[in-house]
Amino acid sequence: MGNKQMNNKNAKNSKKKKKKKKIGKKILLLFLFILLIAGGVFAYKVHLNGGGMSGMLATMVGHDENTKKNLGEFKVLLLGISTDQENVDLTDTIMVASYNPNTQKATLLSIPRDTYTGKNPAKATAYEKINSLYSRKHRPEETLEAVNEITGLNIQYYVVIKTEALIKLVDVIDGITFNVPIDMDYDDPTQDLHIHLKAGEQELDGDKAEQLVRFRHNNDGTSYPEEYGDNDLGRMRTQREFIMQVVRQTAQPGNIFKLGSILDVAKENVFTNIDFNVAKDYIPYVVEFNTENLLTDMLPGTTPDWEKTNGVSVFVYDKYETKKLIQELFHNRDIEDIDDTETTTDGKATNSVNKSDIVLEVLNGSGESDNLQKVVNQLKGAGYKVTRTGNTNTTSKTTIINKKDVRETILKNMKDVIGMGTIETSETTSSKVDVTIIIGKDY
Repeated sequence: MGNKQMNNKNAKNSKKKKKKKKIGKKILLLFLFILLIAGGVFAYKVHLNGGGMSGMLATMVGHDENTKKNLGEFKVLLLGISTDQENVDLTDTIMVASYNPNTQKATLLSIPRDTYTGKNPAKATAYEKINSLYSRKHRPEETLEAVNEITGLNIQYYVVIKTEALIKLVDVIDGITFNVPIDMDYDDPTQDLHIHLKAGEQELDGDKAEQLVRFRHNNDGTSYPEEYGDNDLGRMRTQREFIMQVVRQTAQPGNIFKLGSILDVAKENVFTNIDFNVAKDYIPYVVEFNTENLLTDMLPGTTPDWEKTNGVSVFVYDKYETKKLIQELFHNRDIEDIDDTETTTDGKATNSVNKSDIVLEVLNGSGESDNLQKVVNQLKGAGYKVTRTGNTNTTSKTTIINKKDVRETILKNMKDVIGMGTIETSETTSSKVDVTIIIGKDY
């Protein structure tokens, strides 16, 4: 091949390379441009979703600015079980937890493990204590049903947590700083349980955390001081306060790198009926939760003398006080101004927003006759007055229809009370009711 031909070939190759480089640069610029646009869109969506870590997580799971508005209060039954005794899983901890992403308020209500679930305390048996419902058949649904009966809440979800989960979680996050309220000294060889803690603020590892939450009384019979709440009452208070610290200290930014280990602990020691698609809707907003917004309390009641309860030590809850407490903790927190009277700019009063003044209609479209009375009882327990009830065509979704310009705060509260519902507005101004609630098959 001559020099001339070689030069022509080299020139052609050089042109091809330059052309490829130009095309490569164009593709790179286009790719960078697409990335810039996508990044801008993502940043804008993060901004619409509230910004920060919460907004980023919400955007990543596909939320928009309206998703959170449509989320109701999330309620779940927490069951902490110990597995020290062979073939027996004891329910040491029973709590109702709630979280509202729109108000960032949460509640923990302790249920004493000796709470009586039967009809006549004078004929009580140990099998009617609430902690025995799970241990007999390992069916959390039975405990859930009993708690809903006691509280009047429509809790749909449960989480069962083995003691091992607490031990491993505390160790994964390198301990929890906690102020132990009293000296604790107790031994139970049958459960291989040995509790030896000194009072005061200290770093607790997993083993010491288990000792703390299981303590009721010392070897000599002494317990928490009466003003703190002795025996089970004191233990439940300590459990609630410890859970607050676990939430606060686990949520620290540094623990995000331990998320894999935390999830491994949950996978091995926790089981639940919560669907992932439900959980993922709430997770982005939980990261913003401040434990200062957490209210805690316990089921009100008494422990009668044994001779009055068939020789069995049981806790008998007070139905009247329980109803009051449930309303205070779960129904009234988010509507503190709900009984105020709205006024116009000239100072004249408009419609009253007192809950009992709302003309409320409940229609059953679930196909289950019992659901109508359940919803009516829930609404009445929350302070609403149901003036009309009836049946309607079967429908899949529960709907809350605003027919008379009722405040959105109240509508959301109704949704929280019954545990679900899509809020809609009707164009029918001639309606004789303010709100119609249609119970769907999802109830």
